[in-house]
Amino acid sequence: MFKGVALSVLASVTFGVLYFYSQLLHVFDNQQTFGWRIISTLPFLTLFMFYSGDWAHVKTIYQRIIAKPALLLILMLSSALTCFQLWLFLWGPMNGRGLQVSLGYFLLPLFLVLLGSIFFKEKLSKLQLLAVGCAVFGVGHEIWRLGSIAWETMAVAVGYALYFLIRKKIQTDNLGGFWWDLLICMPVAIYFVQMGNTPFALFMENGYLWLVVAGLGLLSAIGLGSYILASRYLPLILFGLLSYLEPVLLALASLALGENITPDEWLTYIPIWCAVGILVIEGSLHLYAQKRNAQNLIRNVENVQQRIEKNKS
Repeated sequence: MFKGVALSVLASVTFGVLYFYSQLLHVFDNQQTFGWRIISTLPFLTLFMFYSGDWAHVKTIYQRIIAKPALLLILMLSSALTCFQLWLFLWGPMNGRGLQVSLGYFLLPLFLVLLGSIFFKEKLSKLQLLAVGCAVFGVGHEIWRLGSIAWETMAVAVGYALYFLIRKKIQTDNLGGFWWDLLICMPVAIYFVQMGNTPFALFMENGYLWLVVAGLGLLSAIGLGSYILASRYLPLILFGLLSYLEPVLLALASLALGENITPDEWLTYIPIWCAVGILVIEGSLHLYAQKRNAQNLIRNVENVQQRIEKNKS
C-alpha cells in the first residue's frame, strides 16, 4: 500500500509542478503549447508503459478496433475530450485562470458521484447528499454572483466526468486507452505546432526550448503514469481520497502565481471545499470500518483455530 500512496502523491505533486512549469512555455501560444505537450508526452508515455507492463492494453484495444471498426469513432470522441482537458490544464495558469480550472477539479468527484447514481444506479449516502448540497450552494452562489459559473470550471467538471463515463462504457479505462487518445490526436498536435510564423525558428533562437519541451513530456508521462499505477495498488476509497491532493496543490500553485480569491468569491469556494471535506470524512470512516471489520475477522479466525487445537488436544 505504501507504494500506491507514494505513486499517488507523486502524481499530484507532478501535476502541481506542471502549473509552475507552464511559465516556461510563454514563448509558445496556447495552441503550440498544447501541440508540443501531446507530441512530447507520447514517447515518454510509451517507455513508461513498456516498463510498467501496460503495453498489452494498447494491443488489446487495437485488436478490438480491427474486430469492430466502429469503436474507432468512439475513441475519436474520447480523444477529443481528453486532449481538450490537456489543453485547458496548461491554458489556465498561462492566462490567469488557474483557480477556475482548479475549482473544476474540486467539483469533479461530486459530478462523478452524481453520474454514478444516474447511470449506474448507485445510491447516495447521507454524507454524499450533504456534500452534493454544499456544492450546489457554492455553484448557485457563483451563478447568482455572475449570472453564470466560469466556463473553465464546468469544462473540467462536466467534460472529465463525461470522459470517464465513456471510457468506462467502452472498457478503455486504462493507460492503453489514454495512449490511443494521444495517438489519435497527434495529427492535430502536429498542425498546431506549425501555426504562426517560423515556429521552429524559436528553437534556433532559444536552444533551451528543446529541454523545456522534453521536460514537459517527461513530467506529463510521470504524472499520468503514476496516477494510473496508483489506482492498481490502492483500495478505490483511499485512491479517491488521495486524488483530492491534486486540486489543493493546483489552487495553491495558482495563488503562488499571483491569482487571488476576491471577498465575494469566498461563498463559492468555501461550500465546495466543505463538500470535498465531507467526502474525505466519509471515505476515512469507510476505511476505518473496513480495517475494523478485517481485524474482527482475523480475531474470529484465530479463535476458531484455537478451539480446533484445543479439541485436538
